[in-house]
Amino acid sequence: MRRSTDGPRILMLCLPVLLVVAAAAWAPSFRHSAVGVRGAGASRPADRAREDQIARGRFLVISHDCGGCHGGGSDPTATGWLDGVRDSTQEFHIGPFITRPKNLTPDVATGTGSFTERQIVNSLRYGLRPEETPDVEITSTVPGQGNFPLHPHYLAVPMPWPAWRHMPDQDLWAIAAYLKNGVKPSRNKVQDSEGPPDFWAGEYTVAKIGAYPIPAFPTTKEKAGQ
Repeated sequence: MRRSTDGPRILMLCLPVLLVVAAAAWAPSFRHSAVGVRGAGASRPADRAREDQIARGRFLVISHDCGGCHGGGSDPTATGWLDGVRDSTQEFHIGPFITRPKNLTPDVATGTGSFTERQIVNSLRYGLRPEETPDVEITSTVPGQGNFPLHPHYLAVPMPWPAWRHMPDQDLWAIAAYLKNGVKPSRNKVQDSEGPPDFWAGEYTVAKIGAYPIPAFPTTKEKAGQ
């Protein structure tokens, strides 16, 4: 009895079509997988840069003794780390006024949680109270110019922002990144500082704290290295 060869012949004819169909079905899955791998790889440098920025901010906060006033000293494991005044020993008596270091943790109700990183940077650079300063880039120190408020409300004394304002941009942004993303929120409502009606504006004149940016080196009081 003669064996039929129609089955193998049909298979040989259909095999290229089957391979094309299989490849078409497999290709989208491969493309999706490849894109996923490339996407994950692309995000890692950005994630690493953000982690490095937060770590830099942590170093600056600790080395500049923010916790000395705002709580916790130089120990980020301490109770009350950066969450502001908890008793009268942390208050400052400035003339007839009492000023109180605020809660710097990202708690929305009592800390910095409702402020943007730019608002925090503006407070460190220009001494402006973030709760009364919009999220805008400031390009001037003259009231009413370059987004600088016409009637600025400043941070209370003795917050040392006049010195901090000369820090590089990347350092101020690193501090803001740490406060917003590297610290756990802590609920601690700090009473507002007392102060004159102009919110300390009279203490932050150029005559008292110097100009920003600082004059180029060397000034008449300095000499260039030899």
